[in-house]
Amino acid sequence: MPLVGDTIFALSSGRPPAAIAVVRISGPRAGAALEVLAGRIPKPREAALARIRGAENDIIDEALALWFPAPHSETGEDVAELQLHGGRAVIAGVLAALGKIEGLRPAEAGEFTRRAFENGKLDLTAVEGLADLIAAETQAQRRQAFRQLKGLLGERSESWRARLIGALALVEARIDFSDEADVPEDLLGPALATAKSLHAEIGQALADAGRGERLREGLVVAIAGPPNAGKSTLLNRLARREAAIVSPFAGTTRDIIEVHLDLDGYPVTLVDTAGIRETDDPVEREGVARAKVRAAEADLVLWVVDASAPSVRVAADGEKQTVWTVRNKIDLGGQNDLASNKNEYPQKNESLFIKNEPKFKSVDKFFDVSAAKGTGLENLLKALSQHAENYLGGGEPALLTRERHRRVLQNAHAALGRALDEENGGREDILAEELRSAATALGKLTGRVDVEDILDVIFRDFCIGK
Repeated sequence: MPLVGDTIFALSSGRPPAAIAVVRISGPRAGAALEVLAGRIPKPREAALARIRGAENDIIDEALALWFPAPHSETGEDVAELQLHGGRAVIAGVLAALGKIEGLRPAEAGEFTRRAFENGKLDLTAVEGLADLIAAETQAQRRQAFRQLKGLLGERSESWRARLIGALALVEARIDFSDEADVPEDLLGPALATAKSLHAEIGQALADAGRGERLREGLVVAIAGPPNAGKSTLLNRLARREAAIVSPFAGTTRDIIEVHLDLDGYPVTLVDTAGIRETDDPVEREGVARAKVRAAEADLVLWVVDASAPSVRVAADGEKQTVWTVRNKIDLGGQNDLASNKNEYPQKNESLFIKNEPKFKSVDKFFDVSAAKGTGLENLLKALSQHAENYLGGGEPALLTRERHRRVLQNAHAALGRALDEENGGREDILAEELRSAATALGKLTGRVDVEDILDVIFRDFCIGK
């Protein structure tokens, strides 16, 4: 566990070499460190040109030095920042010089942000938003993360919590001062009205079908089907690079291959799976088993079949996935007119299972393509983009973006439901206890109460220097 009084330092910019490197220092000895390296402390929040010297008083670099005295800094502590030339030798020299100053040590992963949280600069939902902003790969993910960083959920939660505390105060006043003449008789009525309103608002936030969590994770699309149907060729064509090995021999793909795409701002993960068939090869058999599991977990399945094969059959009508049939290799003599080949496809919700193939909910779309030639892929990509937008986007910005948010609000919602339960018979002590439980749950959302057990989990995914 980091020591609170330590002064920490780290490279806060990207991996060298780079045009500029940023080294950040935070803690009570940040100013002393800046004086040692730069020879002086510049005016607060004004960049000053300085010669940065090492332990042997040799000049390491000429850089910009900035000074942010507490509490007006990102971490709430004294913070110094050096903007250096981004060469490896320059960075190594500065970090080595800082390491020789008494009271300084290298920062741990996420320690700057953790200090900002502990000093009240960020609440826990903003910290999670910052982590998601750093990890964002698409515009939609970036927008969602930035909204969280700027308090979309945190401010709403604090507003709910303030109203809950107000309602709780009314109930406790009724319990503690019921004999006082100046205490109004009807204190429970306004408290119950507040609880009812909050129960409805939180319930509405929970009824968002998990859009925020889905956007963080992205749409998962499994490319599945029988062996040698061209699944890996299709993956490479959609990814616009050679991500998977392509071979004319069935059973080449043994393990799961994943490729991350940005489709019109929405994150999509394509998963290439082993061809599903009976096999005596133990390695291929394991690949087939994994393929079935991955297909069952995917949000969308592209069931790829060889259009040039004598019989084309499709799995349908099973658990929960949507499946699109992709008839590949139409350049090799497959029928390019779906209407003339209807008997080879099941109708929606019709059961048609091939032995050992996974079961899917329904066959919703059909595409004729040649992955080798690129024919028909534009329509497939357009449909994938639209599906990603419908699945991940739409409507108001998502308030909940993590499973943690959902669990906390579910607990608050349940407590409010119990507070409003008529079976309590209007007992003031039960009402007060349930309102207190709901307020405590909301406090956990922003990190106001009892969050030590989750802090290490959240901050371990941050990079060093942030």
